[in-house]
This record gives sequence, C-alpha cells and structure tokens, in this order.
Amino acid sequence: MSTNPSTALWQQEGYDFMAVCFEVYNEMGHGFLEEVYQESVEIELSNRRIPFVSHPKLQLFYKGQPLRKTYKADLIVIGEIIIELKAVRQVSPEHEAQLINYVRATKKCVGYLVNFGAHPRLEWYRRVL
Repeated sequence: MSTNPSTALWQQEGYDFMAVCFEVYNEMGHGFLEEVYQESVEIELSNRRIPFVSHPKLQLFYKGQPLRKTYKADLIVIGEIIIELKAVRQVSPEHEAQLINYVRATKKCVGYLVNFGAHPRLEWYRRVL
C-alpha cells in the first residue's frame, strides 16, 4: 500500500497548528468576533514558537502580470500553510472557495479553514491542492 505524498505534505505542522486552534477554542469557546480568535491564535502560535505571518498580502497575476488587486489571508504558518479563520455559525461554499483561491494565489499546497463560531465543537477543513 502506497501513501499519497500530498496527504502527508505539512501534516505534522498542520497537527501542530490545529493543536493551537483547539487550545484557543477550549479557552474562548464560540461567540466572539473573528478578530478575537485571530489575536488569540497569534498569541498561542507565538507561545509555541510556531512561525507565522499575520494578514499577508497575496499578489494575484493574470498571464504572468501582477494585478493591482490583492487578497489578504488571515495567516501563513511556517511559511507554507495558508490559514483562513472564520467565526460563523456554519461554513459556506464561499468560505471554502476563498481558501482555495488563497492557496492557488500563493502557489502553496496546503490550506486550513477553521471556524470558531461552530458549536458544540470547532469546525475545520484541510485542503491540499
């Protein structure tokens, strides 16, 4: 039985990131604004010495030419994993499309969509392109 290399890509780093999210959810619960979770996740990432960039601008291109329009992701963790945070009752297809667009724009392979607004437990999705 062979292992699909894309499923293992950044897997341990993803586990480490999700441990951060579970810690934040256990501490804060649901019901706060997205910005509260963003700041809490950043504090927990710093405490665990996991490198990240907050609100990086993502350059978009058309036929190799940069566009004036940019996207802004919530986080890039360890320089390779795109993170989109939400604080909504339920994730919609538009939220998933947003993550996929961010992953494509950065040419990164792995992205996480994490919803702190879900109850009774944290809702999250890992996408590998």
